[in-house]
Amino acid sequence: MKMLNLLGLVAVVFLLSALPAFAADAPTSSTLSGSGIAAGLGMGLTIIGAGIGFGRIGGSALESMARQPEVAPRIQTAMLIIAAMLEGATLASVVFLFVIGLAKASF
Repeated sequence: MKMLNLLGLVAVVFLLSALPAFAADAPTSSTLSGSGIAAGLGMGLTIIGAGIGFGRIGGSALESMARQPEVAPRIQTAMLIIAAMLEGATLASVVFLFVIGLAKASF
C-alpha cells in the first residue's frame, strides 16, 4: 500500500511540474524540453540501481568467502569482473542519458 501511495505522489508531482510547459504559448529562446527532466531521473535511477547491485555483489561475495575461505581468491576475481561490467553499463547509461538530456535543450 505504501508503494501505491508513493507512485501516486510521484505521478502528481510529474503532472504539477508539467503544468508550466503546457501553459506556454510559444517556445522562447530559453526553453527546456522534458527530455532534460527525463534524463536526470534516468541518471538518478541508474545510480541507485548500480548502488544496489554493488551492495548485493559485495555482500554475497563476503558471505561466500566467510563460508568457504579456501575459494576466496576465485570469488574475489569473479566479484571484480562482475563489478567492472556493472560499472561499465552504469557509466554508459549515464553518458547516454546526459547526451539525451542536453540534445534537446536550447538555451
